[in-house]
Formats: sequence, C-alpha cells, structure tokens
Amino acid sequence: MRRALLLLGFAALLPGSALGQSASEVERCFQNPAGCAAGGAAPAQGPTAAGAPTPATRPAAPDYASVLQRPDVDRKRIQESLRTLDKYNGPIDGDLQSEATRKAIGDWQKGHGAAAVGKLTPAEVEQLNAEASKAPIRRIEPATRNASTPAQPSNAETLKALEAKRAERRKAAEPKAEAAAQSLVSDLKAYVAADGKGVVGEQFDTFAKWYADNKAAGRRVGVITPLIDDYGDGKSGAAATAEVRFDTKQGPNAFPQCLVFAWIEATPRRNTQAFSCDDVAAVEKWKTEQSLRSAWR
Repeated sequence: MRRALLLLGFAALLPGSALGQSASEVERCFQNPAGCAAGGAAPAQGPTAAGAPTPATRPAAPDYASVLQRPDVDRKRIQESLRTLDKYNGPIDGDLQSEATRKAIGDWQKGHGAAAVGKLTPAEVEQLNAEASKAPIRRIEPATRNASTPAQPSNAETLKALEAKRAERRKAAEPKAEAAAQSLVSDLKAYVAADGKGVVGEQFDTFAKWYADNKAAGRRVGVITPLIDDYGDGKSGAAATAEVRFDTKQGPNAFPQCLVFAWIEATPRRNTQAFSCDDVAAVEKWKTEQSLRSAWR
C-alpha cells in the first residue's frame, strides 16, 4: 500500500506529457530517473522522428588535388620514379597532367591491381617513390644515351662512302686490269696476223669462229680497241671481262663489230668465253658463276 502511494506521488510530480505513459513506463522511470528523457519519455531508439533511417557515413573521396599542387621538385621526382621503374620515357618537367605522365601513372597503378586513373594520391606517391628508390638498375637519361649513340648516316652519305671505297679499289686494281686487257689484245692481233692461228683461238672458240666467218665473207680485221668491262676477284683467281671492238672492212665498206671476252687470269687463261656485246645476260651469268667481286663497278 505504501509503495502504491509513493508511485502515485511520483507520477503527480511528472510533467503532463508523462501522464499518458503506462504503469510499466512509470515504474521504469521511478527505478531509473536518468533513463527518462526530458518530458518523461525514454530516449529515442531506431528511426528518426521523420521515420527515415540514420544515413551511413560515406568514405572520403581520393585526394588527387594535393599531389597535383605539390612543389615542382616533388612532381619531377614522381616522373623520375616512373622512369626508374621503366614506366615513363618523357621529359622531367613536373607536368603530371601530360598525356605521357598520366599513362605512365595508369600503367603503374594497373601493375598494382588498382584502377588506372592516371592520378596519384599521397599514399600512392609514397609507395611509388619507395619502389623506385629500391630499384637495382637505374635508367640512363635520354640526353646521355643520345650523346653516346652515334648518329646514323643518311642514305646519301652511305652511297657516297661506298662510291669512295669502290674508287679506291678500282684505282688499286687498274694496273692489273689494264695489263690483262693489253695481253689479250696482243694475242688477238697475233692471231689475225697469223691468219687464224694462235693460242687465243684455242682459248676462245667463239672468237675463232667469228674470225673464220668474217674471212669467208671477204672482210679483213683492222684496228682492235679494248675497253675493260669488269675486273675483280673470282672464286678461282682474278676475273676479267673486256669489251673489244674490231674495225672490219670489205672493200670500201667498214663494218664495226664487238665481242666481250671473259677469262680467269692464269697461264694459260682459264674459264674462257666470248660473247656478242649485245648478250649482256650471258656475260652477267659468267660473272655470277665465277663469283666475281668487282673492283671496277
């Protein structure tokens, strides 16, 4: 009875808004007055007054701006770190928003399983620079690499050098080539003087037939003029080809004719052949067969 009277007295002391509470709520407030909010109501639980749930805390957006605004020396170090890790080969100018730098950053991020956004957070900068500082091999600066690499000659310079080298070889070979041609002409003249007799006819059977055909046609051989066609080293010795012009006459009429003689220098000559001056393909085939390395052309 006494407890009931005390409860009634406590309830009388509560604000009017608390009078609508149930007996159990009054009992709870009596036992723990601090657990009742102002006005006698229990602290709010669960939904807000508007009935909506309390919003969750959102994560902070990545901080890219502070990196882009760092001093020039810091931005250049980022580019140097990317170069050390073989991600960047552009200028060290501190421009972190250039296409080349953004691509390099993106490649580095992809290598670490992150999205290739092409921009760095402060934490990523620290990680990047730490990796670069531990790299065992440092890349050579482009300016140093270019300075140590000789410039490639142009096509015109290369051609000029080849022509100069060929001229030197021809000058060195000229005495031997001239001697070979004059020796041939001497034998040709001796053959004509002997009216178709001599070793040169045995060596060049095509020439022997040519002489016989002209003799049968009533033509006689006059001036013989040699012109060296080619000279150089062959697989079995010095190889020579000479274009020889003959002034043949029949009465008052002149008939200029031409043969190309090819041979390997020896005593006697070897691999000997004679061709019409028009048969260029046959002459070149002979040179190929002899593996002629020309000092003349």
